[in-house]
Amino acid sequence: MPLALYALTAGAFGIGVTEFVIMGLLLDVSADLGVSISAAGLLISGYALGVVVGAPLLGALTGRLPRKSLLLALMVVFTVGNLACALAPDYWTLMAARVLTAFAHASFFGVGSVVATSLVAPNRKASAIALMFTGLTVANILGVPFGTWLGQAYGWRSSFLAVTLVGVVAFAVIALLVPRDEPAATDEEESSEGTLAVLARRPVLLGLLTTVLSWVGVFAAFTYLAPILTRVTGFSEASVSPILLVFGGGLVAGNLLGGRLADRHLVPTVVGTLVALSAVLFVMTVAIHQPIAAIVAVGLLGAAAFATVAPLQMWVLEKAEGAGQGLASSFNIAAFNLGNAIGAWLGGFVIDHGPGLGAVPLVAGLVPLAALGVVLLALRLERGRAIGKPVTAQC
Repeated sequence: MPLALYALTAGAFGIGVTEFVIMGLLLDVSADLGVSISAAGLLISGYALGVVVGAPLLGALTGRLPRKSLLLALMVVFTVGNLACALAPDYWTLMAARVLTAFAHASFFGVGSVVATSLVAPNRKASAIALMFTGLTVANILGVPFGTWLGQAYGWRSSFLAVTLVGVVAFAVIALLVPRDEPAATDEEESSEGTLAVLARRPVLLGLLTTVLSWVGVFAAFTYLAPILTRVTGFSEASVSPILLVFGGGLVAGNLLGGRLADRHLVPTVVGTLVALSAVLFVMTVAIHQPIAAIVAVGLLGAAAFATVAPLQMWVLEKAEGAGQGLASSFNIAAFNLGNAIGAWLGGFVIDHGPGLGAVPLVAGLVPLAALGVVLLALRLERGRAIGKPVTAQC
């Protein structure tokens, strides 16, 4: 793989840390800024909404910029946003800084996916996307625990200062290693009209819907993994962090495996990973009642969840067919985050108004089946369109 891909991985690592490190610092932030824990928790929701809003806004405004220049600009936004978080004097300034930082999230992964696929041979494109997303998985395994420890030991602001330094390093390696590209304005297909028109394509919309539904299932279970492990399985609270490392190991393995399989057979991989995700969630419904089985199920959940990422991202990129790929790719990152938000709500609904905590994996497992139905519908429509095409006579 080209060194430029590792530069993109560095940026993905920093973004992953800044998104999730706040989860381990809610008590510190609430105490320092004088707000409730629930108000501090809204800093997570604010970031997610910033990702969803940032994708269409920046996508429409920056679609004609050279991709390397856009990546560098996004890392500047990311770095300045984290510095503003570290220096925020009050809660609302911190919230605004978090939202600003989130604007860079979807566009970086979206444009980065397009750049990653342009750096490798056609049969390595999904693996290139998976390698970039490895930065996100490593952030969950190493970056977030370290950032949490740093914030608890030296104050929560130190965590954001550390991520600011990561942003500076990522900017430098992207500037050094990612090759220059021509401005999109020189390409007729990448005009503003062509870029926005991609979002009206039915295959692209069905791909985005598939992403949303698949990650509703993932986050319905993942959001409530800690209470499931303590209240249903019977683990102590101190055991949760080591078990989550097993989940992180599954993320890395599943991410790389999904990319490799998608390079060989994209459609079967999309279908297979959705079936695997649903199956793991169903098995988890039983496994959480036995400690060893629960640990194995947590690792498998991480692997099955991230095995879907590169195939789904590649699926949407192919449906965009060149015009507006960056925007479609950014929207797909927003779709992942929208699925996260809906999934957290769904899991909470099952706990408060449904069969309860132990049934969350069962309900979560049904949602990827809905995503699978969308994929099968998309394939059926594609076959119908192919059959309906007029045959050109050849001499």
